[in-house]
Amino acid sequence: MVTPMSHSSLVKARMRPDLVIFDCDGVVVDSEGITNQYIRDELAEHGLDLPLGQIMSLFVGGTIAGLADRAREMGAALPETWVEEFYPSVCDRLAQGTPMIEGIIDVLEALDTAQVSYCIGSNGRHAKMAATLGQHPELVARFTRNVFAAQDVAAPKPAPDLFLHAACVMGHSPASAVVIEDSPTGAKAARAAGMRCFGYAPEDDGARLKAQGAEVFHDMRDLPRLLAL
Repeated sequence: MVTPMSHSSLVKARMRPDLVIFDCDGVVVDSEGITNQYIRDELAEHGLDLPLGQIMSLFVGGTIAGLADRAREMGAALPETWVEEFYPSVCDRLAQGTPMIEGIIDVLEALDTAQVSYCIGSNGRHAKMAATLGQHPELVARFTRNVFAAQDVAAPKPAPDLFLHAACVMGHSPASAVVIEDSPTGAKAARAAGMRCFGYAPEDDGARLKAQGAEVFHDMRDLPRLLAL
């Protein structure tokens, strides 16, 4: 005998996504502070001395190539080889110790239990994610062929290409996917892809995320409830 689902169970099932796409930096691994301090020091060395808060406001969520172009416009004397030199250096720094975001393993375990697919979609390069995710066996076990980078598509965030590519490879429609982001750039990309977005803002009110249509939350431990898991 098949027992019919209760009304609350049906509502929960309909709210639950088929796919969750996580940004990497600042959502899965706590790498933003390390990376942006490194960027601040690099730019200062090349003539653009900005406070860390401004660095994060200007550049979080973008690509390093885009950062270099903007920094040059603002007066940084960056050599043409700077982007390619930057990546190995910052990866070495991140490899010295990059913690996971508190509560992320609980979220992934809840997704596993609910049999909901998930992946990473990041504007960072694969080498950088290998340096950060690779420090944590719990993440390595869960993120293998389901890691997508801006270098996999024609246009990085805020274009929708990366999220649409991730959904296609994972075998799900954009409408059934949810994105977890911490930057306005990523939230804008999610909106352009037609995907619901939850904006992780642990240290502020998330106003810039809200402006791009994200539903803001402040504690990763709240995410399973928000995803109706």
